[in-house]
Amino acid sequence: MLYSSLVFSEPRQIDSESALYDAAIKILMRRAHSVHEMKQALERRCENQSLVRKVMTRLKSAGLIDDARYASLFVRHRTESRKQGKFRIARDLRARGVPDRHIEAALWETAQQIDEAELVRQRIKRKLRAFRGEIADKKLASLYRSLLRAGFPADLVRRELKSITREDIPEPGADPG
Repeated sequence: MLYSSLVFSEPRQIDSESALYDAAIKILMRRAHSVHEMKQALERRCENQSLVRKVMTRLKSAGLIDDARYASLFVRHRTESRKQGKFRIARDLRARGVPDRHIEAALWETAQQIDEAELVRQRIKRKLRAFRGEIADKKLASLYRSLLRAGFPADLVRRELKSITREDIPEPGADPG
């Protein structure tokens, strides 16, 4: 028998609206969810689609789930706490089922308040403290890739790395010589 089947058993099937609503409230008490995530969570607990729709409508009307607010909070958290770039944040929100219009609005709102270049500089300084000795090409390439994975635009990353290291950063895939 698999360990995961012991730890993560199938959720108990729910057959009443009030019990499904209570389950939804408990889910939301752990963390915020997008509309898509909540619908999936409720569908795992109840096979009756009309019941799931009723509870989703009730949650929306009570203001407990709202993709626009969820996207705004998600973007703010990821930029301020995790120092991630807009491309990574947008990808993560799309994976959570948030519509593009809410993602773009939240990213635009945050871009008005936070300087993305400053986030890149903060990440670079943090990474450079961990490096020992001279910054070799391999370390620079590793730093460049990590900043791209964090969701920052390549041109911004190259510009900030160049300003810190005072040397040209080659284009990705360019011939070094």
